Amino acid sequence: MPPTPLAATTLAVVDMGSNSFRLEVGRVEGDQVFRLDTWRETLRLGAGIDDRGNLRPEARAAALACLARFAERLRGLHPSGVRAVATNTLRVAKNAASFLPQAERTLGFPIDVITGYEEARLIYLGVAHVLPSSTEPRLVIDIGGGSTEFIVGRGMEALRMDSLKMGCVGMTQRFFGDGRLTAAAFAAADTVARAEVEAIARDFDRSHWTSAYASSGTALALAEILEQNGMSPAGITRGGLDRLRRRMISAGHVRHLSMPALKPERAPVLAGGLAVMAAAMEELEADRINPVGGALRLGVLYDLLGRRIQRDVRTATVDQFQTRWRVDRAHAGRVAAMAQAIFAAAVDDPEPAATQRLAWAALLHETGFSVSHTGFHKHGAYVLQNADMPGFRRRRAERSRDAGAGLPRQPRQDGHGAGGPGLSRATPGVAPRGAVPPCPPADRPPAVSHRARQAGRLPGAGPLAEGASAHRAPAGEGTGRVARARLRLGLRG
Repeated sequence: MPPTPLAATTLAVVDMGSNSFRLEVGRVEGDQVFRLDTWRETLRLGAGIDDRGNLRPEARAAALACLARFAERLRGLHPSGVRAVATNTLRVAKNAASFLPQAERTLGFPIDVITGYEEARLIYLGVAHVLPSSTEPRLVIDIGGGSTEFIVGRGMEALRMDSLKMGCVGMTQRFFGDGRLTAAAFAAADTVARAEVEAIARDFDRSHWTSAYASSGTALALAEILEQNGMSPAGITRGGLDRLRRRMISAGHVRHLSMPALKPERAPVLAGGLAVMAAAMEELEADRINPVGGALRLGVLYDLLGRRIQRDVRTATVDQFQTRWRVDRAHAGRVAAMAQAIFAAAVDDPEPAATQRLAWAALLHETGFSVSHTGFHKHGAYVLQNADMPGFRRRRAERSRDAGAGLPRQPRQDGHGAGGPGLSRATPGVAPRGAVPPCPPADRPPAVSHRARQAGRLPGAGPLAEGASAHRAPAGEGTGRVARARLRLGLRG
């Protein structure tokens, strides 16, 4: 089905969280995104992991049913305007690799299982677009279902980030799984949560920020409950959390918990969220935290917008990696130019995004040289498979062992795969238009052809070796689309 007229000005994000799945659609006007529609379903996917670390069949079925409903709303939108992200539960589930292809086919779009670091970056980006402009350093805490992100930033830039594997769903399961709200359970939860936060407190304490904010459902729910029940005059305070804890203990059980502003879907995970928030405030010495909207979904929308208006964070990431790993930029640029020329000649009407991913891969193909010349492609592959690369996905199950040895074999829809940006095999059923054809001979010619590391005429090449030529390949001279493309470019080797 062709994209609708709205597709060119519409962006959408699917947030597959540990507590709930959310769909948000926004309209682009200039450099701003205005929300058009939101859809939330509370699935508590984080509670669907069994004792062996696998996502249970019923949890998988519920997630797929939800994604099918989201797919109806996303139908007709252009792939470049949609991004689906999954967080902690699918980072840790042992059977995530078998579940994700099915989930992608159901949704109709690729799903990025983002790292905690990338999640923190996107959260801050969303929050920064909601808060008033300021040059003062700010702390942002985001308590999700399975993890909690901590960010200190100034303006639109996140300066330091971290992610802890504890959230409202996980903590509730661990300490309040039977629904009982006891002083002993709260004390145990507080001890564990404070120990987690203590490990990062030096980087996020009061010396690094002047004001503190908290985003996402847990923070908004806590602030509203405290204010409407007279436990806090404004925002979230340590005294207010103490009063709420005592109120919950007096109720004795979650089914007896009833108070103004407490929504039924929030009640089952409120105790775990309170424990994390209280521990964070104590360890970071925050007297008051102000709730704020935005967070992950808005951050993803603005990240997508940045890709459209030439403020793509992935370009900055590639540039930073070239500097960090001392890549020969001139040589990498020549390899990238030649790879793009071969791609353009070999693929009918190539997708611009696929061409860009190919260029990024070429620019980083020698990342491992600063480790060792011998086996540099293996060192580079390891770095690019495991490093935090803002803007790119990281899916271990899809990474090729040999990626990073030269150029990508088959880019993904939007980003990060084997051996570098966009290098993993595409998921069946959601492959992008203009993907590199699976031709092994295309894997290394540009890098090999430029082995002399000199600009100008290439060995075995005609006068148009570094630019496209219009002449046809002679009959019988090479087979396959890449071979013909190389001949059109004047390459005989």
